[in-house]
Amino acid sequence: MLIGFFFALKKAKIRVSVSEFLSLLEAIQKKVIGPSVNDFYYLSRTTLVKDETHYDKFDKAFGLYFQGVCEIFDENLEGTFDLLSPGFGSEALPVQQVVAENFSSDKLIKCPATSDSEREVDPHGDNNGRGKQGNSPFINGGKNPQGNRADGKGGNRSATKVWEARPYRDYDNERELGIRNMKMALRRLRKFSREGFQEEFALAETVHATANNAGYLDIKMQRERKNNIKVLMLLDVGGTMDDHIRCTEELFSAVKGEFKNMEFFYFHNCVYGYLWKSNCRRQTERFITWDVLRKYRSDTRLIFVGDASMNPYEVLQPGGSVEYNNEEAGAVWLERCTTTFPRFIWLNPESEDLWSHRKSTDLIRQIMNNRMFPLTIAGIERGMRLLSK
Repeated sequence: MLIGFFFALKKAKIRVSVSEFLSLLEAIQKKVIGPSVNDFYYLSRTTLVKDETHYDKFDKAFGLYFQGVCEIFDENLEGTFDLLSPGFGSEALPVQQVVAENFSSDKLIKCPATSDSEREVDPHGDNNGRGKQGNSPFINGGKNPQGNRADGKGGNRSATKVWEARPYRDYDNERELGIRNMKMALRRLRKFSREGFQEEFALAETVHATANNAGYLDIKMQRERKNNIKVLMLLDVGGTMDDHIRCTEELFSAVKGEFKNMEFFYFHNCVYGYLWKSNCRRQTERFITWDVLRKYRSDTRLIFVGDASMNPYEVLQPGGSVEYNNEEAGAVWLERCTTTFPRFIWLNPESEDLWSHRKSTDLIRQIMNNRMFPLTIAGIERGMRLLSK
């Protein structure tokens, strides 16, 4: 039976290997888990899924393949491992057929018409099958294992359609990110080298040296492996960016944790003649933009973070800044930044669907040569691939 489950995961575009599948079968054969669908769900997800971003796909595939199998696990404890064991014979019924015959929702459809009245009885229910705490298959919160939840919040999570809930939807590629998921996406931008003191144990060299030393232990050390990618972040702050403080802070924390060679500066709406590092001292402690461009090497990766939402004249006109009379337009400074650092991207926390409706966003996207990406897992991954080239 699990052969079909394996191919169902492959069809859902989840990268599952044969060795991982054999590990799952071995765990089931040794009875690592009890006869519970929840135990099997967590075991199979832990064994077969290597990337948290695939949790939602796994939930969909699992729910589709094992729809209604909760009752088989819960009511046939003795036969559970026989159903899941590698030796489950071809003469046995597949799980979908067992479910269809014993737990089909067709039975619910054919129930007497009196079931309609069950929706209107006392919400506390009774043992005769009615009410939210009763055994009726038609009431939200009921205890019937063949129940259908049509609307509202479930109470006992015993409905046959419970898999549609998918509690791991936060890993969806189009959702805003947490720091951990951001770090995983940022790790696509890596270039390691051996730097610093010889303070890391070198296993391969130690084995080779010990063998050449007639078996006497000869420990070898090596320089630590470090990511030598250099990152410069320019972050828009204030105004409309106040709506995106949380996701910007998470990105900022993730980048600082992943890249040791990271520098950052703030700007408001668009880059002009100066930047700053502390918002409370931005009027007294400024950094000339020209100095910043000359300070860092051309192989530094430049990441702009902002919603690019402003009046178009702030980008195109001298004096367009809302804070001071800038002598040169923001577009001029953006072009200087991208010329100085050829590897650059712009991460936008606003939904990609809104970009085409805002003139300033469209202008900046053109200046960025369409290197603007949404602040999602998929968007960061696309941006990191571009920066790694």
